Amino acid sequence: MNKTLVAILVAGLATATASHAKESESEHGQEKATTAAPHSEQDNHDDHREENHKEHDAHKPDSEHGHDDHGDENHDEHSAHDEHNSGSEHGHEEHSEGGDHDNHGGHGGHEEATSASLNPAQMTLADIQVNPLTPRKVDYQLYAPGEILSNGYTSYRVSPRVPSVVLRRHVALGDHVEQSQPLVTLFSETVAQAQANYRTAWPEWQRVQELGRKTVGEQRYITAKTNLEAARATLLAYGLSASDLQALVASQQSVALGEYTLHAEIDGAVLRDDFEQGQRIEAGAPLIALADEKQLWVEAHLPADLSLTLGAGTRAEVVAGDVRVNAKVTQEAHTIDPISRTRTVRLLVNNPEHRLHPGQFAEVYFRFQTKRPVLAVPETALMRGADGDWTVFVEDHPGEFQPVEVELGRALGPLREISGVGPGARIVTQGAFFVASQIAKGGFDPHNH
Repeated sequence: MNKTLVAILVAGLATATASHAKESESEHGQEKATTAAPHSEQDNHDDHREENHKEHDAHKPDSEHGHDDHGDENHDEHSAHDEHNSGSEHGHEEHSEGGDHDNHGGHGGHEEATSASLNPAQMTLADIQVNPLTPRKVDYQLYAPGEILSNGYTSYRVSPRVPSVVLRRHVALGDHVEQSQPLVTLFSETVAQAQANYRTAWPEWQRVQELGRKTVGEQRYITAKTNLEAARATLLAYGLSASDLQALVASQQSVALGEYTLHAEIDGAVLRDDFEQGQRIEAGAPLIALADEKQLWVEAHLPADLSLTLGAGTRAEVVAGDVRVNAKVTQEAHTIDPISRTRTVRLLVNNPEHRLHPGQFAEVYFRFQTKRPVLAVPETALMRGADGDWTVFVEDHPGEFQPVEVELGRALGPLREISGVGPGARIVTQGAFFVASQIAKGGFDPHNH
């Protein structure tokens, strides 16, 4: 019976060993087939190996050595599997990055267009004109608003020297008068007293002269002479003329005391007569303004920050309505007008036909020429770039236009001095806006990237 038990045990052990070997071979094949599986399957394989290891520990020691060898093989294969998975994941990451890069290049890598290509039909339709940039001396003019004024150095203001009342006027606004012509008759009690003194001093001086200095004595002679001279000077200071004084003593009954007439001191026109008969006028108040309109002033107002010196004799053209006349600079102010904040330049214009009149507004054009050749383009050739800088469009090939940034210099009338582009460059002088719009359309991204 003992032999029977031993045989049963041996047979059972042999069966268990064979079963374990089959399981190991199956496990080994499965591991090779799934080397590209995710890492989570590897964890399941490790758990399965631990279970096999526990089952192996339950068998006899003879099979332990074989199982350990098999476990080492499994471990090596598992390490290779990890390296393969890591390589696959790394390759997958590189592939993903490459995919993102391609996507970026397809959309985010769009660059703004910096040139425009136009065919002859487009250039003709847009009236685009291209001209070579050449250095040259530029004749230009500078505009300034102005006003025509009477010549302050030759005009005359008529006013009473003492408080007076207007009795009669002899001229009206706009009349042309000649020197010594009567203008207005006034009355003043102060003048009446001065006339009375003169009438008294005149006959006394006549008697003293007839008697002689030795007869009347030195004191009386000097007194009579001094009184007459003082009375005469007073009346002249009040505005009476020498003829008025003669009339005063020639016939004492012909001139009423207190009346006196103011006369024209120059030839000219009556520009202002702001008074009425019977009106009392204070000393120094203007009655009549006379001006010789054969020569007038024109005051031009220039910007205060304009760095330009206009010397005496600088030529200019004055336009007032349909009248165009030449003028020349006579004076340049060195102060700024506190109201208009402009600098005043005074010009002298001849007006023999009286076509211009004080008070008219005028346009003043100063004429200049650059001292040396300059590079200049029309204002229509200048455009603002995307960054706000001034640019011009250069044609480097027929129909191909490139924007080039330039620095602006002096304003030369309709032209503008520039730097940043060399002589000979073909510049768009007309139609620059159309070229700029074509460049903007070429740089437009419909995906908004």
